[in-house]
Amino acid sequence: MTRLLIECTYVFEHPETNSGIQRVVRNVIRELPAADASVECIPVVMLKDKLYRVLSLKPLKAERWNLMGLRVRLEQMANVFWVRHRALERRKPFTSYLPRRLLYVACRLTALVCFSIPLRLCNRLLNTRQIPQRCIPLQHQPGDQLVLLDSSWHADFFPLAEQLKRDGVGIVSVIYDLIPLTHPQFCDAGLVRVFNHWFDWIARTADGYMAISATIRDQVREEMLRRVGDEQVAKRWFDFFHLGSELDLCSENSRIDPALTQLFKNRAPVFLMVSTIEPRKNHGYLIDAFERVWAAGSQARLCIAGRIGWKCEALIERIRRHPELNRRLFMFNALDDNSLEYAYSKATALVFPSYVEGFGLPLVEAMQRGLPAMGSDIPVFREIGGEFMAYFDLNDSQSLADLVIEHETSGVFPAARHVDEWRWLGWREASAQLVERIAYHRNHAPSVMETHDADSP
Repeated sequence: MTRLLIECTYVFEHPETNSGIQRVVRNVIRELPAADASVECIPVVMLKDKLYRVLSLKPLKAERWNLMGLRVRLEQMANVFWVRHRALERRKPFTSYLPRRLLYVACRLTALVCFSIPLRLCNRLLNTRQIPQRCIPLQHQPGDQLVLLDSSWHADFFPLAEQLKRDGVGIVSVIYDLIPLTHPQFCDAGLVRVFNHWFDWIARTADGYMAISATIRDQVREEMLRRVGDEQVAKRWFDFFHLGSELDLCSENSRIDPALTQLFKNRAPVFLMVSTIEPRKNHGYLIDAFERVWAAGSQARLCIAGRIGWKCEALIERIRRHPELNRRLFMFNALDDNSLEYAYSKATALVFPSYVEGFGLPLVEAMQRGLPAMGSDIPVFREIGGEFMAYFDLNDSQSLADLVIEHETSGVFPAARHVDEWRWLGWREASAQLVERIAYHRNHAPSVMETHDADSP
């Protein structure tokens, strides 16, 4: 029997984080197939140079002091704090060097006292109280396959993974995208350096690579050819699996955001954008397009849903100062899954103008619920949406404006095929697809490997 050790270290340590990769990891782990005669799937974490079997990804029942919730809240507050700092430093008198420097020092001291020290204390308490109760030591065996499912570029477990490989454990790297390599302008310089170092490591260490789309699989192979050459690439295998769509953190006890329900009481159409707010997602293009829509007399509304990310200070300030804010332009930065599910069910269409993606999870989430989607004309969106999506030109915001106006005036969504005919897999099928394809490559040498068809879901 082959044992697949499915690594989920970051999600294990941050169980309340709900961005794209964390959502994937959590759902794949939850839906792992039951063991059979050929394959057993074991969720694992690597902590302090030791391998552990995961008993629960969920945090323990809240104590009197909810440390998990406190940590998430502190991280959110720190993010907003630095966004406000960057907006403030562009105003007088902070445009001059000395006042700007004094402002920075004051903010660093404030952040240290209010956020950094409390966060470190939370992490230490969580490590000592909860982590040992949610996992148990696991002894690896020759022939095991360590599947690096989680976001591992910031991890400190590389020496342990290398030791496992020396002991006969195979290593499979799941790759979500190569954006820090292909589009570094959208990322912090620190992330670009770390990601580049990580890719060098997996290029040397991994035996196989599972992407989340055929588009990314092909990019990974091309990058590997550049880094290690034909001979080494011939010894590895490359494949992909597609992601599911269910929102797993919905709760009967969670209350839908009242401002969101108020938004949908008006009958005017609502176009929904769901994503972290950061440069790659191209929110500025979205606002440009809707300003053209509004100038044409449309009452269509734009709803932006997503936490505030990085390099977006000017955009956030533009939104907060926009004359249409809370009239035809709305922003929600902390919607839970219940509120997001509600927005998907009530919106007119999803709009997704991203420059580059590894997959585009909100597109699948929307379309699986019958919500039609308009997306930027990039290869991975064509792979996912096919004829069921409407596509616009990223070089011309009028392209999106025309689609919105056409849809509003005609009542017909401008795609070749209706979204009701579109079908996609769920997380159970996605998890099974991942396991089946890794098991296949485990038993087939790269020389006889058959690449899966890019059109298979």
